[in-house]
Amino acid sequence: MTRLILLLLGNDFMQRRWLMLAIVGLIWAVLGAAIFVDALDGVMYFPIHVFGYLLLVEAVVSLIVTPSGRDTRVVLRKARGVAFLILGLLLVDEHHTASVILAMLFGLAFLMDGIFRMAAAIVVRFSGWRPSLFTGLFEVGFAAFMFEPYPTFYAGTVPYCIGLGIFLSGCGLLRQALRLKHIPGHAAFSRRLSAGDSPWAVGREEAAQQDGDLIVHVWTPTGSAEDVVVPRPVVDRYIAAVDSKGVISTGHAAIEAPPDIYISHYPKVEIDRSSSDFVQMLRATKDNDVAGRFQPSYAVESAGWCHSTAQIHFEQYNRRGLAVFWQKYRDDDTYNLTSRNCSSTVAHALEAALEGSLAKSGWGPVPLLRAMFNPELWVAAQLQRRAEAMAWTPGLVLDYARTLRAALRPTPLGWHTVFALGGRFWRYAQMLRRREPIRNIETIRDEVDARKNKPGKRG
Repeated sequence: MTRLILLLLGNDFMQRRWLMLAIVGLIWAVLGAAIFVDALDGVMYFPIHVFGYLLLVEAVVSLIVTPSGRDTRVVLRKARGVAFLILGLLLVDEHHTASVILAMLFGLAFLMDGIFRMAAAIVVRFSGWRPSLFTGLFEVGFAAFMFEPYPTFYAGTVPYCIGLGIFLSGCGLLRQALRLKHIPGHAAFSRRLSAGDSPWAVGREEAAQQDGDLIVHVWTPTGSAEDVVVPRPVVDRYIAAVDSKGVISTGHAAIEAPPDIYISHYPKVEIDRSSSDFVQMLRATKDNDVAGRFQPSYAVESAGWCHSTAQIHFEQYNRRGLAVFWQKYRDDDTYNLTSRNCSSTVAHALEAALEGSLAKSGWGPVPLLRAMFNPELWVAAQLQRRAEAMAWTPGLVLDYARTLRAALRPTPLGWHTVFALGGRFWRYAQMLRRREPIRNIETIRDEVDARKNKPGKRG
């Protein structure tokens, strides 16, 4: 999540605060290590029960204020609320069985995530697959550590996980802060944070957010299949759809900034996507690179195929940053089904267009704190993490774009909503108690107009 927050706050905002980020990351890492070491002897000073009650409150707030719906953003937020509710109940339970259950749950989570990382690294061979493979091995080893009772007989399960999580996030924050120090001023570093590439220089005047209409077009695998699709839940949504003839449809994604920017990367020659050789094509290696082509416009592409299944609109974006990305990207038309496909192109282009979008939302460290507690960014970071550990697909791009749009235009959810509703109900209750009429908006407006028209002294 740290990387996504830095991206949306932008280079100009974060470079002036890199030292503060480095200090916070160092303190955070030391605190995590201290919590982890403190739990090794079985005598813990970390307030576990207080942490459990905080999780319960957060779970209740998330489940109450999360809107209804079936899209991934809502499902992930509800899943997080349910997970926090279960963890909170187990943490406040003083029985030893709760500690054993927590150890098994955490161990199983680390084991599954580690196996997924290793499988994706071995099969896909994406850029940076070796570090991801070692990370998966570490998670499997830590899962074994959680399963066995030594040295605290499961009493230190939660401090272990909390300490490790704080330590790793602190190290990540420190690493990103040190990288920010060496990035040239007023440079677009969205690609550098996401893929380790060199930053692209842009001027100060080019970093400003502009009004416009940025459109992300997504053709889902089921929506773009030519024949009847054999239903396979989740796989159809995020990977590929297989029709009754065995032909695989992976969908498509494009991004449009009228009137002159349309980014749609496609193989120059249609790839044979039969089931027999599809697994081999998943490898993000040089032998799977093919020549690509760029569609001239959405009108041309939709006329030759079909209209996009979904469109996500952004009213404000960095048009110059998007133009610089497009100018650099189209110098190489190489297409790879896994590492350089239509979806990864749209994801990186969207990040270039939205870089620095949160920097104007307040003064001082307020934008940073607001971003850190934005639940939509947590969901977007999870989607980004999964896509980079496997591959960007049209389904992931669709959810990613929807989540980023919700993060940039947040509704008053979470604690803000709870306190606002609580205060409003309290005022209404006091009015009813004193038998005062509850004023509607028209009455309030009339009173304000009367005060404005009332003669008074000039200051």
